[in-house]
Amino acid sequence: MIGHAFMGAAHSQAWRVAPRFFDLPLRPVMSVLCGRDAERTAAAAERLGWAEAVTDWKSVLDRDDVHVVDICTPGDTHAEIAIAALDAGKHVLCEKPMANSVAEAVAMAEAAERAARHGVRAMVGFSYRRVPALGLARDLVAQGRLGRIHHVRAQYLQDWIVDPAAPLSWRLDKEKAGSGALGDIGAHIVDATQFVLGDTISEVMGTLVTFVPERPLAASHSGLSGTASEETGPVTVDDAALFLARFAGGALGSFEATRFANGRKNALRIEINGSKGSLAFDFEDMNVLQFFDGTEDSAVAGFRRIMVTEPEHPYVGAWWPAGHGLGYEHAFTHQAVDLVRAVAAGTDPTPTFADGLRVQRVLAAVEASSETRTWQQV
Repeated sequence: MIGHAFMGAAHSQAWRVAPRFFDLPLRPVMSVLCGRDAERTAAAAERLGWAEAVTDWKSVLDRDDVHVVDICTPGDTHAEIAIAALDAGKHVLCEKPMANSVAEAVAMAEAAERAARHGVRAMVGFSYRRVPALGLARDLVAQGRLGRIHHVRAQYLQDWIVDPAAPLSWRLDKEKAGSGALGDIGAHIVDATQFVLGDTISEVMGTLVTFVPERPLAASHSGLSGTASEETGPVTVDDAALFLARFAGGALGSFEATRFANGRKNALRIEINGSKGSLAFDFEDMNVLQFFDGTEDSAVAGFRRIMVTEPEHPYVGAWWPAGHGLGYEHAFTHQAVDLVRAVAAGTDPTPTFADGLRVQRVLAAVEASSETRTWQQV
């Protein structure tokens, strides 16, 4: 695994836990962790369960004991690492957004296509696909329970930088992150809605806003928070993104991604309205899916609160007795499980790098629309 901060910790837990709860055809071995600082990387390896720590990511590509490279670094390094790893014959799991530009994403998708001819697999880490409630939502849509889809509403609301004194991090630097709220959290709702609908976004019109153009430089960082120094620097990404979307299948969508929604901690929300019914999901109540069956008698019809904690629900059977809920970290475990099973079966895991490229094209179209104030084809 390359990188050991917030996502590195989440992925590490997934690799530790996956073979202990799921019956896997291959057993992951956490061989080596790579980071820039030798002392910090060694401490992270000890804490997170890795056998060894190194500071040169290129050194792991020649190792016979490394079969999978898990990329948990900022976006500006994804393309170089992923392409090199795939060309070296290593399976790759890459955090989202897959790249910082469409050009990088195209190169990564082409590398994945080359590698697939030799049985080497690549997957993007859109972990919210693995939340059981969203898996159930996808099943209900695929079964036709909602009929023809008319509307999609998607939001991802956070508040961790609403304080203008919150320090700069790499997520606020366009060179490292590619974009702000749009790529960091907007990418998740783009992928999640396309996943649930089994459809793709074909056209967008949007706007990007930066509310706080300058912030204190960080003296230190931990996860999403940090301490501020006395110096300041520019914010070069968007703080909020809003866009309309048309789906290839005819549905109309509205999307909102912001890290300035005071009081909203991790509110990834999706509502889908169809000719026969509706679905609603909010990650802040992640074990619940709201379902409205429009075919029922109107005198007793209403949204049904489904606790997605039964053994027949996606992934749930490997965990706890019915009714015992799951948390944020479980989606990463499911991600690791799906990757291992695909590698063992010789099939492409999803989302593929082609799926990641498709999301990147949506993000780029939103940026172009914000600049031109016009609808943009994806």
